[in-house]
Amino acid sequence: MVRINKCIELIQQNQAIFAVSAPELTYDCGVEMSQTWADLIQFDFEHHPFDTVGLAQFMKGLRDGGPTPSGHITPTVITTVPSNCMTPEEVQYNAWQIRHVLSTGAHGILHTHTRRADAVAMFVAASRYVFQTIGRDQGIPEGLRGGGGQKEPAEIWGVDPTEYLQIADPWPLNPKGELMLGLKIEDRYCLPDADNIAAVAGLSFAEWGPGDMGMSHGDPDLHDPPYTPEMDKAREIVKDACKASGLSFLCSWQDPNLTVEERTRHALFEEGARILHVPDKEIADTIRKEMGREMPW
Repeated sequence: MVRINKCIELIQQNQAIFAVSAPELTYDCGVEMSQTWADLIQFDFEHHPFDTVGLAQFMKGLRDGGPTPSGHITPTVITTVPSNCMTPEEVQYNAWQIRHVLSTGAHGILHTHTRRADAVAMFVAASRYVFQTIGRDQGIPEGLRGGGGQKEPAEIWGVDPTEYLQIADPWPLNPKGELMLGLKIEDRYCLPDADNIAAVAGLSFAEWGPGDMGMSHGDPDLHDPPYTPEMDKAREIVKDACKASGLSFLCSWQDPNLTVEERTRHALFEEGARILHVPDKEIADTIRKEMGREMPW
């Protein structure tokens, strides 16, 4: 099955997902990045202006510059949002942010500071249309997306609005879904309940957010290794929670004592990452070949 979201295919094939960041949110940048060697494009709205107008233009550029070398309409695009995922109320009151991102045709959300399972369940609900029922018996509230905004993202995805309504749903909760929802389990308050947080239906990946995790433990300069034993333990807790629930682990490794290739290999083969940022196309190409990747890039 050729999907709209190429990263779902890669997860199903147990292949590494190589990510890059978008330098700017413009139509021209989208056209240029439509042919990126990377699988996933991320943009940070957690710390940068919430520019969904720019994101919409970027998505149009991706579509018009496509298809990708792999034959997909666009690369996968996932963003964060300005709000956090600490309580159900916070998520519910800021559900408009999730709605606005997804209405551009983006393929998912990576939510931040996910401290409670019920808050994560509300995040899943905020990403879904109200009529979707899969997972309602697993504690997911009724969806919060409503009709009216489906025309534009449907055009980006190359489907009619009726089909978009059906497939704009989280995978793998909905096997036909094309959205990827992820978590940053990234502070000391998340750790005691990490297993339950990661087990919420509707998720596909998570990360441990070393920068904020380090700050949460009192050190603002622990984003990169070498890590303290406390940080190593935190990473293992999140990684084990991902493994228990079948989530892909997002983890890069910026050890200054290693080469870029050594960092990449450590993240993939020692830390168990399946989603990571890599700045070097040649390194990604080498590892793709070693892993037997069949999808063109």
